[in-house]
Amino acid sequence: MRTIGFYGKSGTGKSYHAMELARRLGIDTIIDDGLLISENTVLAGKSAKREKTKIGAVKTALFSDDAQAGEVREAIRKRDPSAVLILGTSPDMVDKITERLGLPAPSEYIPIETVASQRERAIARKMRAEKGTHVIPAPTLEIKRQFSGYFMDPLSLFRDLLPGRARSAGERTLVRPTYSYLGEYTIADSCLTEIVNYIGKTTSGIARVSRIQIDPDIDSVALSLSAVLEEGTAVPETVLALQKNIRTAVEEMTAFNISGVRVDVRGYQ
Repeated sequence: MRTIGFYGKSGTGKSYHAMELARRLGIDTIIDDGLLISENTVLAGKSAKREKTKIGAVKTALFSDDAQAGEVREAIRKRDPSAVLILGTSPDMVDKITERLGLPAPSEYIPIETVASQRERAIARKMRAEKGTHVIPAPTLEIKRQFSGYFMDPLSLFRDLLPGRARSAGERTLVRPTYSYLGEYTIADSCLTEIVNYIGKTTSGIARVSRIQIDPDIDSVALSLSAVLEEGTAVPETVLALQKNIRTAVEEMTAFNISGVRVDVRGYQ
């Protein structure tokens, strides 16, 4: 197995450029900030961007936890990639990660300066300083469970700042981690209630919804509600449509993982 280190100071755009660099080098597996990512899929690990402190984030990125390191080592063994691109803030950090994961010493170290222009690095630093945002080189749906309740959005802003730049292969996701100095991204229960009420009013066959209950868990939110149907409405089809509409709307508007939508039918109107 061949390993290559990709390094640069924090906030210079390593994660954003990792997919493009990996594609150019013929590598389909990336280790970045505590995650093992292969072919746009998160295989194992825990994102450092989810930690509550920067110290905790550094430890996670270095795979200091034996359980996390063991999980990733096993996933690498099963995947058996021919090459792995390892991201770090320095060659020394890359070396520490390879040692923790039992990988061969890197055959090459690539600095961010050879991949991203000075302007691109400046944009990345500006985004980090002003918005506290970070990039994960994987699609939103792949990492959503790790960030239930935190701000998450496809990385369109970065591309918008670089007009004329061709969109590279692979998707990336923009997140604001817990330890960001801007604080956590939270949504009040009243906001979720308003979304559910609105969907109830706009779903065909539903007269009204009430008794909306929100039950948050570590990585998901469960919703329960009562519904009164319009006279002559088929119960199964209408309830299924309501559940689907609520789940879709809440997940798209808030980035929460919805573990379930329980509907108690209270009759007709």
